Amino acid sequence: MMKRSFLLILLTVMSAGLLGPHRINAAPPGDDGKLRIIVFGAHPDDAEFDAGGSAALWASMGHHVKFVSVTNGDLGHYEMGGGPLARRRKKEVLKAAEILGITTQVLDIHDGELLPTLENRKTLVRLIRDWQADIVMGHRPYDYSPDHRNVGLLMQDTAFMVTVPFYELNSPVVEPNPVYLYLYDGFQKPYPFEADIAVSIDDVIEKKARARDALASQVYETVYGVTEKTRRERLSKIPKDPEERLQLSRERVAAGAGRAADKYRDTLIKWYGPEKGRAVKAAEVFEVCEFGRRPSEDEIRKLFPFLSR
Repeated sequence: MMKRSFLLILLTVMSAGLLGPHRINAAPPGDDGKLRIIVFGAHPDDAEFDAGGSAALWASMGHHVKFVSVTNGDLGHYEMGGGPLARRRKKEVLKAAEILGITTQVLDIHDGELLPTLENRKTLVRLIRDWQADIVMGHRPYDYSPDHRNVGLLMQDTAFMVTVPFYELNSPVVEPNPVYLYLYDGFQKPYPFEADIAVSIDDVIEKKARARDALASQVYETVYGVTEKTRRERLSKIPKDPEERLQLSRERVAAGAGRAADKYRDTLIKWYGPEKGRAVKAAEVFEVCEFGRRPSEDEIRKLFPFLSR
């Protein structure tokens, strides 16, 4: 109770603007017995792509999910950037969050410039403590994108510090230490992703598709790293009609989540049993990070209560 009281006092101070620029978009949930999950993505779309379905499942059961984009994504477009793009992408993730039933926040760090600094580590520690997270998710530190890698490093570096009482005294420690999970990636070195947890998102795949559709600047417009001719060809294949775009989003979500379900069928069977596990069409997968609390199978089922459905 003392820890929760301290948290309420902290929120009052934060709402007065006394703790600097890193302010949350919504008050952390109270001690209502529900789970609290925070997901760190490098850009305003990463968390939605990798964990949007699971977030919708938690939210549908009354649990509290927060997505944090650690950069503002102001480089993520082939013909616009800077402040206008950052503002646009923030509006997009706010719309996606409304669809998923979650909270979201975008930090004001330039796209492509995220570094694993002490200041940024403290920011993530503060966010995890303010949310009093049971689960923390983020990228693995093995990725083509330096922003993705550095989110992974920063997230790992918080795993111990969130429990240290005299580190960042303006926020309460998290007890017990959260379970830390990696989001999926396909990179193979130094070691490939291991799917410790596989979640069926069949029941919420429409929500994920609509949330993805809300990220129009990334889903339908952003094509870079290719020639001008190739870019024009790819963009010409993207429909302009909103309903046709939504259908395209449905198809792409189903395809990606379907590949995950097929690839990690054994993990689905482990958690859902043979009959249900073989029937799953769409899945999201997560790897347990050894730097947080190492959960037992029973703990994982409590943290992912929809696995028992």
